Amino acid sequence: MTQAKNSIYFLQAAIDVQAERGKQYDAPGGERSMGRTIQAFNAITGRDLTEAEGWLLLQVLKDVRQWQNPDKFHEDSALDGVAYSSLKAEALAAGGAP
Repeated sequence: MTQAKNSIYFLQAAIDVQAERGKQYDAPGGERSMGRTIQAFNAITGRDLTEAEGWLLLQVLKDVRQWQNPDKFHEDSALDGVAYSSLKAEALAAGGAP
């Protein structure tokens, strides 16, 4: 019988995913490309999105993907959503406007 995964499991798994992405992208502090991504997006579109809004956008994308087929759990989308939420919180705590 498979044991149910609890919130602590998902938090730790998201930490592990972030650490692995940092290794993949050669970023010792973990994946932190949103700041530059938003700068490029704003330059191209003339908008003024914040880093926190960029993480929110990705978090919403993962939630939309999850709910497109609510009868099937997509663990990858759930883990990415947890990770994006933590990165959004980090950006907001650092003074990024919501």
